[in-house]
Amino acid sequence: MGPAPWAHGLETSVSRWCCIAAEVVAQRPWLPVARAAVMPGHCNRVRIIAGQWRGRKLTFPDGEGLRPTPDRIRETLFNWLAPWLPGSRCLDLFAGSGALGFEAASRGAARVVLVERSAEVVASLRTNRERLAAGAVEIVHQDAASYLCGAPQPFDIVFLDPPFGEPGALQASVCPLSDAGWLVAGARIYLEMPVKTPLAEVPDGWTLLKDKRAGDVVFRLYSYRSRQ
Repeated sequence: MGPAPWAHGLETSVSRWCCIAAEVVAQRPWLPVARAAVMPGHCNRVRIIAGQWRGRKLTFPDGEGLRPTPDRIRETLFNWLAPWLPGSRCLDLFAGSGALGFEAASRGAARVVLVERSAEVVASLRTNRERLAAGAVEIVHQDAASYLCGAPQPFDIVFLDPPFGEPGALQASVCPLSDAGWLVAGARIYLEMPVKTPLAEVPDGWTLLKDKRAGDVVFRLYSYRSRQ
C-alpha cells in the first residue's frame, strides 16, 4: 500500500507536521488525546478556488489579526479582476495566508509579491510556494509601511486587506501607493475593511468600480488614473 495522499511531499518542519496531524485528527474525532496534542501548533487551511492550482490547499498558522478572505468574497473579487489578471504584476501588502496572492498566480498573474511582517507566517508562505512550485510568487519579510518606503515598482493590481484590529493601516497605505509611483495607469486596487471602520478617503485619481458588503465586511475595487 502506498503512502496516504496527505503524506506527499512531507517536510520535517514542525508547522508542516502539525498541519498533517490536524488533518488526521479531524478525520478521527474519537482521538481526544491526539487532538489536544496538535492544538499548540494548530494550523489552518484555505483552498485555491480556480486556475492551475484549483482545489489545492494553503496552510497557515494561527496569528493575531490573521483572517483570510472568505471563499465567497474571493470568488467575487477574482471575477471582477478576470480581464486584467493574465500576465499582470500583483502586490499584496498584507499577505497573511497568501490566499489572494496565490489565487492571482493560479489564475495567470506573471508576478506576485507577498509582503508579510510575521516571521512565522512568512515561513508558511514559503512552504506553500515550494509545495506549489509557484515561481511567479515572491515573498518579502517586511511590514507594509517599510516596504512602501523602498524603491517603487510598477504594479497592475494591488491587494489591501490589513488586520481589522489595525484600522489605521489601510489609510496609511493608500497615499504612498499613489504618490510614490507604485501604480501603473489603469491599475486595480482592492480594499477590504470592516463595516464599522471604513476608509476615510481615497487619493485623487482613484475611481470606485465595485462596492459590496458581506456580513461585517466591506470590499471595494478601484481603478487608478495617473495625475501626471
